[in-house]
Amino acid sequence: MRAGTETPPASATPVPPMPAARRRRSGRPPFHLVLPALIAAGAAALPLGYLVVRAAEAPERALDLLWSSSTAEVLANTGVLVALVVAGSLLVGVPMAWLTTSTDLPGRRTWALLGALPLVIPSYVAAYAYIGALGPGGAVESTLGITLPSIYGLGGATLVLVLVSYPYVLLTVRGALVGLDPGLEEASRSLGHSAAQTLRRVTLPLLRPAVGAGSLLIALYVLSDFGAVSLLRFDSFTRTIYTSYRAGFDRTGAVVLALLLVAFTVALLVIEARVRGKVAAHRVGTGVRRSRRPIALGRWRWPALAFVVLVVAVSLLLPVGVLVFWLLRGVAAGEPLRLAAETWVAAWNSVRASALAAAVAAALALPVGVLSVRYRSRATVALERATYLGYALPGIVIALALVFVGARFAGPLYQSLAMLVAAYVVLFLPQAVGAVRASVLQVPPSVEEAAQGLGEPGWRVLFRVTTPLVRPGLLAGGALVFLTAMKELPATLLLGPTGDRTLATAIWNATSEAFFARAAAPALVLVLISGIPMAILLRRRHGLGA
Repeated sequence: MRAGTETPPASATPVPPMPAARRRRSGRPPFHLVLPALIAAGAAALPLGYLVVRAAEAPERALDLLWSSSTAEVLANTGVLVALVVAGSLLVGVPMAWLTTSTDLPGRRTWALLGALPLVIPSYVAAYAYIGALGPGGAVESTLGITLPSIYGLGGATLVLVLVSYPYVLLTVRGALVGLDPGLEEASRSLGHSAAQTLRRVTLPLLRPAVGAGSLLIALYVLSDFGAVSLLRFDSFTRTIYTSYRAGFDRTGAVVLALLLVAFTVALLVIEARVRGKVAAHRVGTGVRRSRRPIALGRWRWPALAFVVLVVAVSLLLPVGVLVFWLLRGVAAGEPLRLAAETWVAAWNSVRASALAAAVAAALALPVGVLSVRYRSRATVALERATYLGYALPGIVIALALVFVGARFAGPLYQSLAMLVAAYVVLFLPQAVGAVRASVLQVPPSVEEAAQGLGEPGWRVLFRVTTPLVRPGLLAGGALVFLTAMKELPATLLLGPTGDRTLATAIWNATSEAFFARAAAPALVLVLISGIPMAILLRRRHGLGA
């Protein structure tokens, strides 16, 4: 008899049955679910395991590099950059979330959508745009004839990363505000507290988990960023790892730095989990949730609107405008028409690799999601969590590990499309797992049980019954993997097939040689391909837009 369906004895107190979508199955999980889940977990754990083995081959040199002054400098640089970007993103994202959720700001839903769209702009495209606008000989200097302070270094890296990462805080805090019980703020106002006092004493403390989650996402984004810090010449972990890998034949230094970056990432995860604590922000009573009454901004309405417009203009309109500027300038200067053909070839290569990664990730996420919901145990939970290992590792670390594995043990696959797709899957599989698991939770197990009762084998039930029912989760997870893989730079640079240009490599090759006009077309195509699906996802999942 299945767990959660037993009939209690007459003398016992009746126990409510477990919700249908969460009812677990007893017995051993079937092989057709366990095997692909093991493959997914093993692939996610492989890069970290190989880095540990590689470092253990030269322990003395690894320890020397670990305690060197140059390593300490890189660690300090990265820590300062993370702190500055998180602080700057909070100063931008939290007010944006509050203004577009809780106030009578004109067009607040549209501004929320526009404020979230910088997520589609890769950091290296944003860095290129700001160098093209504010750098030596850029659009501002050539148009106005003035000399601006240098954009390179810590200041420029902080500016660019804040403008492309603050949407993480905007979306997490906005989601928390939408779900917040308005009765708490109304009670504070009824006690005579002003709107500012209520915001400071009631709303902000309740938003601490959302702020922490957004801050963690930004910190992980900064740790994994390679394009912006490289173009802006700031020595963080990722740039130093890449330089160490490319500079010489001894790759031990790159491995040690990669492991130190992993340790930094794990430390951030532990700190965030402890700081988050067990804050509860749910409603105490029951009943229908009331909508929030917008707070009247009064005389602050137009300054608030100016702030929102400025953020959108600087983070979204300026980069896109600079790309258009350099594209037109290149056309006027007689850029060869063959670049247009090369751009579309690069676009096809990017779409092909990203689409394959999305399909593979969705296929692997299905058995992992079913196992974690239908056969939940310590073993299946461990398998599910193991798939998240790759998501916690920066792209350059995954790429570096797969380079070593491919060169030593999989020569025919080294720098092939298959290896690049594998890197994308390891990096972004958790996005698909989360979406699929949420869909499996909504499917009643009785539907699958009925099919098995009719004599259908388990694998046919998975493909003919479960898969169609969880199609929304599969599509959403695949779309997220596709959009993220389109923007991935370090894995594409290190693992991409030789001579097989993608949009990311085309932009990187042109911008690293200061050919800004040549980089404009692939950058605009990349933003366009990523922007349309992202806008649809934001409207459907977050209710953003007009």
